[in-house]
Amino acid sequence: MAHIPLKAIGLTLDKFLDKKNQDANAKFTLALKDELKKKRSKVAEGWGKKYQERVHEKGKLTSRERINILKDSECPIFEIGTFVNYGKKFKSGKKDLESPAAGVVTCFTKVQKRWVVIIANDNTVASGSWWPGTPEKIQRAQNMALNMGLPVIYLVDCSGLFLPEQSKSFPGSTGAGHIFKKNSELSAKGVPQIAGVFGDCIAGGGYMPIISDRVYMTEQAYMVIAGAALIKGAKSQNLTSLGIGGPEVHVEQSGCADVRVPDDLHCLEEIKKEIAKTASSAAPFRRGNNEAKEPKFSHKEINNIFPENHRAPYNVKEIIARLIDDSMFWEIMPSKGKEIITGIAQINGLYCGIIANVQGLIKDPEEPKRMVPGGILYRDGIAKISEFSRACNSDGIPIVWLQDISGFDIGAEAEAKGLLGYGSNLIYTNSTNDVPMFTVLLRKASGAGYYAMAGLPYEPTMQLSTTLARQSVMEGRTLAIAAFNTKLNDQFEIVANTEEELSQIQKGMEETEKRIEKDMCPYKSASQRDTDEIVSPDELRPWLCCLIEAAYQSQSQRRVKNSRIWTMHDLHALHANDS
Repeated sequence: MAHIPLKAIGLTLDKFLDKKNQDANAKFTLALKDELKKKRSKVAEGWGKKYQERVHEKGKLTSRERINILKDSECPIFEIGTFVNYGKKFKSGKKDLESPAAGVVTCFTKVQKRWVVIIANDNTVASGSWWPGTPEKIQRAQNMALNMGLPVIYLVDCSGLFLPEQSKSFPGSTGAGHIFKKNSELSAKGVPQIAGVFGDCIAGGGYMPIISDRVYMTEQAYMVIAGAALIKGAKSQNLTSLGIGGPEVHVEQSGCADVRVPDDLHCLEEIKKEIAKTASSAAPFRRGNNEAKEPKFSHKEINNIFPENHRAPYNVKEIIARLIDDSMFWEIMPSKGKEIITGIAQINGLYCGIIANVQGLIKDPEEPKRMVPGGILYRDGIAKISEFSRACNSDGIPIVWLQDISGFDIGAEAEAKGLLGYGSNLIYTNSTNDVPMFTVLLRKASGAGYYAMAGLPYEPTMQLSTTLARQSVMEGRTLAIAAFNTKLNDQFEIVANTEEELSQIQKGMEETEKRIEKDMCPYKSASQRDTDEIVSPDELRPWLCCLIEAAYQSQSQRRVKNSRIWTMHDLHALHANDS
């Protein structure tokens, strides 16, 4: 293998943060982590203990119990979309109902030492119904599997659409029917799909397992286009949904399912056997002689680094040092675009590219004696990201984006330098990359900078938000100034003819700022699917270990170059002597 010139980065905490600041930062971050844990636990309850007991009374397991039995014992569950629909209410007659996690559990975990994507209807929430947001959540998980070539396991226990709100989940380009298109695309790409049917499987729910390569049905399961309740004269004919579409029909007669099994446990064991037949992971081969190593500085120390004040700077290299193997990093083009760090590291023994925003003051790229704010993209930084991103794509290296950005440089000078054109170049690059890209919103995710740093609209394989993340076009105060611009002078001071008018403008600006600040909450973003999952900063390393290894699992989905012939070496040679 080629020599990759990795160099040690990072310092012990006491070298760059005094004890007082360490403790203050940890107190702030750990309080957010406690809030996250409580909210996750609440979502995991579904509709609560009463509904879990109902499932058990039927001789079945809950969806989360099925996942725990199915996964390898030593592997954690990395749940995706935990907070979809969080805080939303849906009408059912006179009742307002919640749909925790949109009534479906989607996650990464290992089964038979292979990374898989699991999609499991939550049978404790309206019998696994599809709510507004459920189809899109399922499709997002399917896209992740498609992008990385990971087997998909469907644990089906679905009574169809939640009918009182069907108008929000049935029609549209990403409505429930789009799930089956994704089933078909996965099949066309040769990505294994295995379905276990454990109970209700009505209407659209019946199509999801059918396209799978293997379909198992328990004796309690049935698949029907329409249940007995919709068939004229069903009562007088003594028809039941189980009799119409149970395993006796679909395994023994129609051939729409492959195998009938007695119960949940037997079904899960058979699914494990099927996964064991799929291709093993290519990750050990891609590691070569490398071994996964822990960072020299504990990843849990990241909690001590982020300040409570979202405007206060921190050293992003210290974050990187606590995410990557052995805290070893090969920085590419270090003398260009100082507001951006680009480089190569190993995570879980596997190479990945890292692109990160620098915080604090940096030297003006045009006037080195002048300092300008980081967390903003200037011309050279934009070009640097584009070039590095293209090289990663050429070399087959997955990319991790560590985003904390306020936007692009603005003003007459910036426009004259053609930032729009450079930005468009970067947009094209991110839009056409086919390597897996994983975006992490460390803190700010503002304006067009959020897009440029591979935000969710550019379809990264996954976007994670930390508990500190703030997504918006601009900060609340800045947006209030923009909204009330006609009422302000060049110094952004209010221009008013009367005290009453002054008071009204002040009140309007304050209300706008408060509303925007509330909108920037990561739980709101997650609720409306504007990010895939919320994580505590100290959870980033385990998540990235999962995602990078999963990105290397597939053995034919994408090109992965031998590191001797990386384009990255050419970039390094061309820029090695830059001052």
